[in-house]
Amino acid sequence: MSDADLEEIRKGRLAHLQQQQQSGAGGGPGAASQDEQKKEQEAEARASILSQILHPEAADRLGRIRIVKESRATDVENRLIMLARSGQLRAKVTEEQLKELLGAVAENNERDGTAGGKIVVSRRKGGWDDDDDLLDL
Repeated sequence: MSDADLEEIRKGRLAHLQQQQQSGAGGGPGAASQDEQKKEQEAEARASILSQILHPEAADRLGRIRIVKESRATDVENRLIMLARSGQLRAKVTEEQLKELLGAVAENNERDGTAGGKIVVSRRKGGWDDDDDLLDL
């Protein structure tokens, strides 16, 4: 095979791969922006619902919880949105009610074993203690 034949085969394969990439793979970069737009719309809808059902103090507390543990805040938000959609919330949720809901979510996570909130510190015992140096004075 000559160099011209190889170049012709390469061009053909390149054109074929480009055609596959454009027709397949979810439509190219447009699909990624659609996913981002969808996520953005869902986040806006969640924020809108939460602003309607939470007192400002409760919203602040939930924001602080999100900073510390995002999964816990998401669980609480999901539960609040579910309660609001089912019509079980008669008035805006206060900070005290949010605390009770946080306690219920924490108990539920502990019962399911998904808490991950317990931290166990095991310290080495023995020769790694520098307090013995003070006795030499």
